[in-house]
Amino acid sequence: MDNTISPYGLGIDAGGTRTCWALASVDGAIVAEGEAAGWSALQMGSAEGRASVQATLALLARQVNVHALPRAVRAGVTGFGGDGGALQRMLAGLFGLAPAAVTVCSDIESAYLASFAPGQGYLVYAGTGSIGAFIDHAGQFHRAGGRGVCLDDGGGGYWIAREALRHIWRGEDEQPGRWRASPMAQAVFAHIGGDDWALSRQFIYGQERGAVGKLALAVAASAACDPVAAAILTQAGRELARLASALCARLGPRPVALAGRAAGLHASIFASMRTALPDAISLMQSGAQAHHAAARMAVAAAP
Repeated sequence: MDNTISPYGLGIDAGGTRTCWALASVDGAIVAEGEAAGWSALQMGSAEGRASVQATLALLARQVNVHALPRAVRAGVTGFGGDGGALQRMLAGLFGLAPAAVTVCSDIESAYLASFAPGQGYLVYAGTGSIGAFIDHAGQFHRAGGRGVCLDDGGGGYWIAREALRHIWRGEDEQPGRWRASPMAQAVFAHIGGDDWALSRQFIYGQERGAVGKLALAVAASAACDPVAAAILTQAGRELARLASALCARLGPRPVALAGRAAGLHASIFASMRTALPDAISLMQSGAQAHHAAARMAVAAAP
């Protein structure tokens, strides 16, 4: 590709479990895409975290530059709180751009604009965490939830993992060895590496939240043969419906889109969310990809 002839925009969607990127040409076509490790804007608060983010983005830049040098970058980042200066400079340096050619925003803003135009509907996003989002016609962002996995984020991947481990270890308190009769516990301990409490403790307390959230895959895989796993996923759908209901109550009824990797773990999540919402509220499972939308917005803004 000859970047001197046609500009390209790079879109980045950085979540807790993975980072997706895409290059878009001026006609909106996605010409290349790929993945890197997950990371969070919260990591920028420490020297160790910044070094980790730098390493991840350097690998991503090498992947991208095989295809083309972008003229503009738009990065939606989980954990973003509004101060993107350091990330903006980091990305600009990696791609040889002026900082003004790099836009850093929340990953949820990118995900919303991949599903709706401002004012159209509500996005409920379930990745590692969960949030309900609305961008109004004036561009103002409204939220429900998204307070972080320590406080809530019900229905997200971390929440599903935490609920599974909580149930398993309460059972072990009452009857040591009970986990052997539970397909969910067997799948969870296989993912963690064993049934010793020290391994679970290290897993839940010693890793980034995205790594913990991946345990939800084991819970979903055991749902067909373990009623506890099935109940956790059903409750996850109800938790996500609560976010949509809160936005509808505050801002009026609108269509709702459900998106995010955790939202697609199992069909029961969408089904229970649908059941928990009023019939008058339209609900769809969004297949829109935030890194594609971000790439198209980036190329539209390219100098």
